[in-house]
Amino acid sequence: MFLGSILAVSLTFGASVVAQSSVLCVAGQCLQGYSNTTLGATLSASGISTEVLLLPGQYTSSTNPQLLNELLTSSSATLSPSPGFANSTANTSVTLPLTVQLQPGIATYPKALYSGEGSYISLSTNSSTSLSNAESLALSGNVWAEVTAGNSRVILWNSVPDASQLPTATSGSLSLVKIESSTCSPPCSGSGVCTASGTCSCPAGFSGSSCEQCASGYYGPSCQPCPSGCTSCDDGMSGSGRCLSTTVSNPPSSCNCINGQCGSNGQCTCLPGWTSASNGTQCAACTSGYFLDSSGNCEICQLGCTQCADGSGDCITCKSGYTQDANDRTMCDAVSQTTSGGTTCPSGSYSNGTSCEPCATECQTCTGSTSNDCIICASGTYSLNGSCVQTNSGGVCQGSSLIANNNKHECDTCGPKCTSCQIPNFNVASTTNQAQCTGCLPGYVLYQGQCIGSCPSGTFLSPTDNLTCTACDSTCSTCVGSASYCLTCANNKLASNGQCVSSCPSNTFSSSGACVACHPDCATCSGSAFNQCTSCNQTLPVLTNGRCLATCSQNQYFDTTSSTCQSCDSSCSSCSGSGPSNCLACSSSSQVLRGGSCTAANCSSGTSIVPGLGACLSELVLVPSSTGGSAALPSISGLSSPVTTTTSQSLSWWEILLMTLGCAFIFIAFLWCWRRRARKQRAKETAAFASAKALDRKTNWRQRLMALFGHSPKPAPPDNEEITLWKLRAAEEAHHDRELEKLIGAYEYSRAGSSRGPSPLPSLHDRKSHGPHDYDSHRLSRESLYSQVTGMPRNGPEPRQPVKSNPLTSRFSTTTVGSSVCKKPSILKRELTPRKPPPTDAEAYATSVRDVADGSGSYWVTPVNTGGSRNPFRQ
Repeated sequence: MFLGSILAVSLTFGASVVAQSSVLCVAGQCLQGYSNTTLGATLSASGISTEVLLLPGQYTSSTNPQLLNELLTSSSATLSPSPGFANSTANTSVTLPLTVQLQPGIATYPKALYSGEGSYISLSTNSSTSLSNAESLALSGNVWAEVTAGNSRVILWNSVPDASQLPTATSGSLSLVKIESSTCSPPCSGSGVCTASGTCSCPAGFSGSSCEQCASGYYGPSCQPCPSGCTSCDDGMSGSGRCLSTTVSNPPSSCNCINGQCGSNGQCTCLPGWTSASNGTQCAACTSGYFLDSSGNCEICQLGCTQCADGSGDCITCKSGYTQDANDRTMCDAVSQTTSGGTTCPSGSYSNGTSCEPCATECQTCTGSTSNDCIICASGTYSLNGSCVQTNSGGVCQGSSLIANNNKHECDTCGPKCTSCQIPNFNVASTTNQAQCTGCLPGYVLYQGQCIGSCPSGTFLSPTDNLTCTACDSTCSTCVGSASYCLTCANNKLASNGQCVSSCPSNTFSSSGACVACHPDCATCSGSAFNQCTSCNQTLPVLTNGRCLATCSQNQYFDTTSSTCQSCDSSCSSCSGSGPSNCLACSSSSQVLRGGSCTAANCSSGTSIVPGLGACLSELVLVPSSTGGSAALPSISGLSSPVTTTTSQSLSWWEILLMTLGCAFIFIAFLWCWRRRARKQRAKETAAFASAKALDRKTNWRQRLMALFGHSPKPAPPDNEEITLWKLRAAEEAHHDRELEKLIGAYEYSRAGSSRGPSPLPSLHDRKSHGPHDYDSHRLSRESLYSQVTGMPRNGPEPRQPVKSNPLTSRFSTTTVGSSVCKKPSILKRELTPRKPPPTDAEAYATSVRDVADGSGSYWVTPVNTGGSRNPFRQ
């Protein structure tokens, strides 16, 4: 039974070896069983006997279950990633939060469900790689891969847990064509590869943000380097690569030289007639005995002249024995030879003192007997450094690179920039303007016997010597490399790949008289740019906004019939064709791929589909049943237990500092707002008080000017309404006083008719007022009703008559005094209030009685003994 269960496990995973007891985990769940899956990273820690395989995902310090949490939070936890899951070596330390993810690229596994030893392919330049041994593929996020299966071309956007479950049309051996990220915008050209950073990685020779063009010095669709020895060639993606200019070794400028040749030791050797200039530049000025002519060449002076002027060649200094010619200032004439007797020697002879002697055979005229004394050399020979030398058939003076000058009878220099020259069919009638350069300084080319900077139009630089400019064929207006390889054609024809044609072939377009090749991304085009395609080839079939791309969107497929992108079935997140049976991955998180169709996953053991892998966790791990007789799994604690303890992490110093600063800021802001509100409230109350007290009157400029000079401004006159009210109040108070006097007078006793003796009560005239309303009072004296009836005086004390403390109440009462309308200005109080007369005796008495009754006075009438009665009016 044990062997049977092991065999069943082996067949389940399709492995050639027995599956191992394993624990596979995702965040929140671990599953124990038998598995050969190697995708992810193995987590282990010292002191914990169990290790787990972490599938792609993020893990934190609160991740369940307990076993996984103990491993993650262990100080000795180490991680052993599988290929493609880490940039570092194995056994790396664990730092939380931990993200287990495949690096940008693709991981392949020899068995289904990511089993067996995997291999990793990173994003790189395009190269075809066989995937015949891969039965499952894991793709990282934002990456797509182009694969071929038989004759089918498929774009994979998701991981493939089992290649046998792909659509029937894609069955067969897989081959990887390219893999790149989908984050580049715009997409890379066919030669570039989009990297995870969102930029295009270009192969050697390519350039541009999308690798859409060749770098300088590279040509052709694959951007090959120009031929060696060329400083420039017909480069670019539509270029032929023909050499346009060769590399110049040791040009004159390399050793600060102009008209000379640089040696291997860095020294400059000047051409004849040249020497260093006063500024230090070598070979930049004509040496003595030479002058600079109009062609830029140092030409030799006439015979007998040691120094002559640039441009004109006029002689400045003549040799000894020579005088300047009166008719030709460029010439110096030799002084006539005469004997001691005064005889002039004829031409071809010289004076030995007493007679004339013939010149040497090498001389035509001379000043002495030897060949070194020649003035003009004999016919066929020319003066060179004081000697007469012969020439070859090309007119080149023997032992030099100079050319014979028949006019000057001496050896002269070649043309500008010429290192050597000759005169074809040289004879005594030949002139120097017939000289043809045969060699040039480095950096110059030879054209029609002259050394120039570059070959003119209609010629090309001969590849045989890289010196001579050769005429193009008659059919070419311009050519390169050979006379028949046309860059442009005559007779209104178009140059195509070096040939002259009447119309441009396919994959080219007409431009400036030539058929220019389309960008290699295009099949046909309207221009040379990579976004000017009009149709596409099979490698980049998708035509979008003038671009040929490798793939449609993720939820689309390329329809070869209509050459357009079509939407996938709603059940597919990516597909290879129409309908629900051509899915490459499922859009629903509860479905898996089975034979190209998306079906319910029906995951067991309470698991679900692992995100990004397209397979249930229970499919990756075989959990044997307890009744099946399978080998028992080792007991592992904490495999399904949740995390019960939480660890608190102390705050860092900078976190505490930030919190303190934040609290202080909030307190200061609150205090500032509170004080600001208090100031506003206080200002509001002050304004109200000033308005109530009429203190808020503003002064004008005249009042401010008077205050500046020490004059107090007069108070503003009160309002007319206010004055009227206070006048009315004053009149009312005067009327009130008169009524009070009448009332008091009505109660006053007649002093003359009183029959009673003086009252035993103390007089009130001696009391002084104790308050603002106190004044001297007189006792009322009037006959009582008893005295009038009986005619006898009253024995008891006279009763006091009640007097109203406020008999009349003015409508201008104290309740209205404080109102804002009836405020009494100080000026009105002085002007409108009448002076009150002194109180009468009755008024004083009434006031005293009213004060005692109110309890405001300190005096009270002392009762007399009336026989025990409490009535003070009974005796």
